Amino acid sequence: MNNTLRAQRMMWIAWPAFLVAGMLEVTVFACVDPEDLHWFGHPWALSRQGVYTLAFFAFWFLAMVSSALTTLLSASPFEVNRCPVPVGERPEDCSRHRCS
Repeated sequence: MNNTLRAQRMMWIAWPAFLVAGMLEVTVFACVDPEDLHWFGHPWALSRQGVYTLAFFAFWFLAMVSSALTTLLSASPFEVNRCPVPVGERPEDCSRHRCS
């Protein structure tokens, strides 16, 4: 896969995930006050802004995993089974040595 296609796929994953993380952040913290959050019965030692930041990156990560899984599952069999090494440079023991 060339670098342009790889960068394009990363944007297919990161940009929608960023938008979803922003929407989740607004939705969750419209209902939850970060000052009221507790971890195993103890209040968090983070400021509100720290909780917002951590939550945003957690939401973004989870949405990126979802988008990456969708991108992976949408790959055609040709893309999945394609050998990344050009035909002339494949080693002798490669099962696709003579395949194009």
